[in-house]
Amino acid sequence: MTRPARPRTAILISGRGSNMVSLLKAAEDPAYPASFVLAASNRPEAPGLVHAASAGLATLALDHRAFPDRAAFDAALDAGLRAHGIDLVVLAGFMRVLTPGFVEAWAGRMVNIHPSLLPLFRGTHTHAQALAAGVRLHGCTVHFVVPELDAGPIIAQAAVPVRPDDDEDSLAARVLAQEHRLYPAAVALVASGGARLDGDRVVFAAEAVGGDGALLSLPV
Repeated sequence: MTRPARPRTAILISGRGSNMVSLLKAAEDPAYPASFVLAASNRPEAPGLVHAASAGLATLALDHRAFPDRAAFDAALDAGLRAHGIDLVVLAGFMRVLTPGFVEAWAGRMVNIHPSLLPLFRGTHTHAQALAAGVRLHGCTVHFVVPELDAGPIIAQAAVPVRPDDDEDSLAARVLAQEHRLYPAAVALVASGGARLDGDRVVFAAEAVGGDGALLSLPV
């Protein structure tokens, strides 16, 4: 399948969409390789939908509470994405577990950012998990979405030190700052074809990797 020059990209949110804001800011550069055209949410009251509309994106609000089960919600979401001609799906604080059928339908075309250095600390309350475990490094991970929660092949990661005086809020704030740097770069890598899913691993294009093996265009 031929990759679109600038994939039509949907951002899925459940709240304020702070990572969405960072993505839209990055896309103000005409050279950014993804075209963000739709923001969708499972919560009609999500503040991020207002921001998306003000930025010129179409919006789609599907209240998950109005559907009898996850499969019905996912079917409606899938139909909405296809109606808007979406090529790439970006999860940005989308607090829904997607059904295996939906995930498989968008395999290799759906990415997520998770607030931990996967495979450590899957699920929720990751900062509390990190503090309880006593790790010295914490961070965030961008990965392709697979049916197993927070288990998809890793595209990029960013780390922050865990300080002796950290609590959940201070640690979360430093991780979020890295999310806002990492996600636009990682989504650009996927949208441009610099990273793609091949089975259960990520394959990087030669131009995305420097001579020392380091990924280009990602924050350090």
